[in-house]
Amino acid sequence: MKLLLKFSNAVDGLNSLIGRYVIWLILGSTIISGVNAVIRKAFNVSSNAYLEVQWYLFAASFLIAAGYTLLQNEHVRIDVVSSRLSKRGQIWVDIIGFSLFLTPVCLAILYYGIPFFLKAYTSGEVSSNAGGLIRWPVYAMIPLGFTLLMLQGWSELIKRIAFLQGLIEDPTVKKVEKTAEEELAEAIRRLAETKTNAS
Repeated sequence: MKLLLKFSNAVDGLNSLIGRYVIWLILGSTIISGVNAVIRKAFNVSSNAYLEVQWYLFAASFLIAAGYTLLQNEHVRIDVVSSRLSKRGQIWVDIIGFSLFLTPVCLAILYYGIPFFLKAYTSGEVSSNAGGLIRWPVYAMIPLGFTLLMLQGWSELIKRIAFLQGLIEDPTVKKVEKTAEEELAEAIRRLAETKTNAS
């Protein structure tokens, strides 16, 4: 189990790293959208490439961040039944869900998604829109995103089994971390205290 928990920690670390940086894709999409709108209105010029890169970035952001969302326990759940169960019951619902639903769905999407991406890559498929972009980069997000999601599902499965064995704390309880704003405020407060103590 120790080896599996190391694997789980590695997957958690990978998805945490991705989750921290994927927000920049949304910012990029927003900026491109704004610039495209201004250029279209001011100069009456536009390009389908701008529109397509927006949805490429948006698709990439939610596909490759799906594993991070699962790590943060933020996926939509229907808790009508599980909320009435004991903690062990809820953990077993998760174990069954990760084993019998999440993993097979991810494997099925990978089974069809990888050839779909490879075909577009080898053929150099381009959007049928005038000025459109090549398609394989966005198609690559399908196998990448679902691989990360499946790995995170396995990580969550390992953690729940370890919890049932009494090896770790409850993995479903969120650990409250300070936001970037809170860390900045604390650093400013410490700096102000240092200056006050020095004078």
